[in-house]
Amino acid sequence: MLQIFKSTDSGLITLDQVEDGAWINLVNPKEQEILYISNNLNIPVGLIKDALDEEERSRIEVDEGCTVIIIDIPVPNTNLPEGGTYYTVPLGIIINKTNIVTVSLKENYVIKSFIERKNKSFYTFKKTRFLLQILYKNSKLYLQYLRNIDRTSDKIECRLHKSLKNKELIQLLELEKSLVYFSTSLKSNEMVLEKIQRSTPVKMYPEDTELLEDVIIENKQAIEMANIYSNILTGTMDAYASVISNNLNIVMKFLTSVTIIMSLPTMVASFFGMNVDVPFQNNPHAFVIIFVMTMFFSVILAFTMVKKQLF
Repeated sequence: MLQIFKSTDSGLITLDQVEDGAWINLVNPKEQEILYISNNLNIPVGLIKDALDEEERSRIEVDEGCTVIIIDIPVPNTNLPEGGTYYTVPLGIIINKTNIVTVSLKENYVIKSFIERKNKSFYTFKKTRFLLQILYKNSKLYLQYLRNIDRTSDKIECRLHKSLKNKELIQLLELEKSLVYFSTSLKSNEMVLEKIQRSTPVKMYPEDTELLEDVIIENKQAIEMANIYSNILTGTMDAYASVISNNLNIVMKFLTSVTIIMSLPTMVASFFGMNVDVPFQNNPHAFVIIFVMTMFFSVILAFTMVKKQLF
């Protein structure tokens, strides 16, 4: 998908052709769309395709008059019905003398928020400012998703108190995987941000420097939150694995106790069902006598097991 936007006095508008000062957004683009942008903006095809590799690492480089920044952005995992799990994909930001280009493999909320005009203070022709606003939005989105992960884990923990199955533990494992993705990606993004601050590959003004510092602070906060949640989740999984095992042991103990108590009437009935002479065989009240005696001993056995906390 190829989208071209430009800021005007009337707001953000959509264009059909590339113009100076325009923002070009590519989402899982076709080959002809990549070639179109490459030819019109003199951007090497390889730089555009780098951001379409899911395994591409976060980095920044200057090549043939283009500044390329690749960062990892969080994306919700829609394949799981429970929700609350995420992974990360690369987002490429390419800046040349006249335009800014964003390239991603999947639609994401970072870019979508600008397209939907939820960030009203950005202008496509202020390329450095726009770049930093994207980085800031990305850091804030990490923080938002980390809070979502924390809330989801709390809900799962509530169900784990009475659980005997592994479903909740598997869900916690998925959340832990999300935190690992986040932690790794945030650390890679931190290296990119520090390099931007250190080497200033793009022209920056004083207000841009302040915004970059805010981005770095937000990114560091996200790293700390990811580490804290990951440690808590790891401990929680270990604890609740023991809880599930203990719950299962309690159920098995109860069933075993019931089986022992029920075995007494069964054993007595087996004795009196033999084809030999047995007590009370000529007594008209034999069934009642045997039944009362059996229930008496069963109650005594049950009372004894309760006192010994075998129930």
